[in-house]
Amino acid sequence: MERESFKKNDIVTVTIEDIGNDGEGIGKADGYTLFVKDAVIGDMVEARITKCKKNYGYARVEKVVTPSPFRVNPRCAFHRQCGGCQIQAMQYERQLVYKQDKVRENLLRIGGFSPEKIDAVMEPIVGMEEPWHYRNKAQFPIGYDREGNLIAGFYAGRTHTIIANTDCLLGPVENKIILEAVLSYMRENRVSAYREAEGEGLVRHVLIRTGFYSGEIMVCLVINGKKLPAEKKLVERLSGLRFKEKRIASISVSVNTEKTNVIMGGEIRVLWGNGWIEDSLRVLNAADFGVAENAGSERAEREEKVTFRISPLSFYQVNPRQTERLYSLALEYAELTGKETVCDLYCGIGTISLFMAKRAGKVYGVEVILQAIEDARENARRNQITNAEFYVGKAEEVLPQLYQKEGIHPDVIVVDPPRKGCDEICLETMIAMRPKRIVYVSCDPATLARDLKILCQGGYEIRRVRAVDQFGHTGHVECACQLVRKRVNYREEEIEECGCIYG
Repeated sequence: MERESFKKNDIVTVTIEDIGNDGEGIGKADGYTLFVKDAVIGDMVEARITKCKKNYGYARVEKVVTPSPFRVNPRCAFHRQCGGCQIQAMQYERQLVYKQDKVRENLLRIGGFSPEKIDAVMEPIVGMEEPWHYRNKAQFPIGYDREGNLIAGFYAGRTHTIIANTDCLLGPVENKIILEAVLSYMRENRVSAYREAEGEGLVRHVLIRTGFYSGEIMVCLVINGKKLPAEKKLVERLSGLRFKEKRIASISVSVNTEKTNVIMGGEIRVLWGNGWIEDSLRVLNAADFGVAENAGSERAEREEKVTFRISPLSFYQVNPRQTERLYSLALEYAELTGKETVCDLYCGIGTISLFMAKRAGKVYGVEVILQAIEDARENARRNQITNAEFYVGKAEEVLPQLYQKEGIHPDVIVVDPPRKGCDEICLETMIAMRPKRIVYVSCDPATLARDLKILCQGGYEIRRVRAVDQFGHTGHVECACQLVRKRVNYREEEIEECGCIYG
């Protein structure tokens, strides 16, 4: 088959030789590159072309001719349809290799760093002991199937078509019971589901958040209106659920009457219990990574813990076990002695800030969401942490004010930005403030590499990088990176030790 003759729906045989950024297999048919959904590196597959570009195309697996040695049988029957677990068919150990390589390749290709440099600073990826049932948060769309029956589940990949599935293997087992209780309440009380095309109907999503250590569960229904019919019956049904080690602690509604893809509305109304749940994160040593949860009471007694209040709108990492490892890495990379001033940008509800406050002299947290800052302040109070202050605003706007107007000169800056990475002004201000160390926590290796390139051009060098698998069976990977300001000359370091050089 000639390259020019490839067209949509053609069936081609492809050997998968690489993996793309989103976990798709990459292979060539007569020199034409194809990105093949659901293929595993090492597979030979028959694939149906779904889209053709001039120099590459997209396809999906029709038949596995020769399976890869890294291919496994997926546990979930919906893994190919659902957009959640892109690489569930890949052996977990090989997933970790893929994610380690993904971070490395982005640092080389986008960051422009040399292989020798990156290989010298990269540490082994931190994998999961159990890559199932690890998510503490899920948002389930509610809708109808073709027969008009109420369903809950997840959107099929790149669509807003709901796949009916109340038993996702990445979330707690209690989610299934809660979702079925909500659907039963809706049927019995004739509560409608939201129809996105028409913008009509009442229940849009069900948000469930679970405290893995506290056992507290939050249920929040996102509604296209101000009130649910028979709210007391919903509360009675949900609050009456009984689980072995967990309990419903908060029931609320989120009002979202906008025709938008944004899930949560700004108005939260509590129906029962608190407007939040609590959970804890432990401060670990790197040597503890991989230690079993029941490793003994002696270790449990010496653990430091930070407790957090989590509201429906709070950002809180979805994998608490791996978050402990990620934030403990960030704390280790900060190299705190108890005297340092730390700025924590994109601080959310204060998770990293309060980790740092345990070992720092003073911590300043910055976050754009007011509710998150209120939670951060409350979290500091609950943990009896008095050396942390929190500011509302964009990092790129608040950081210059802290630097220029309030004269704050941090020894360490920690950033944990969204996928788009740091704002350019934020990076420029960080460089101007000249902290001794920058700890960059990233959820996107591409924007991490882009930002590290700018920071290193501004006088910093990478000392340590470590990937952390927060999202098993998906193409996503988190990463912690330590940057240290280069020593320009002896005189500058000498003056800095006297506290006389800033800016």
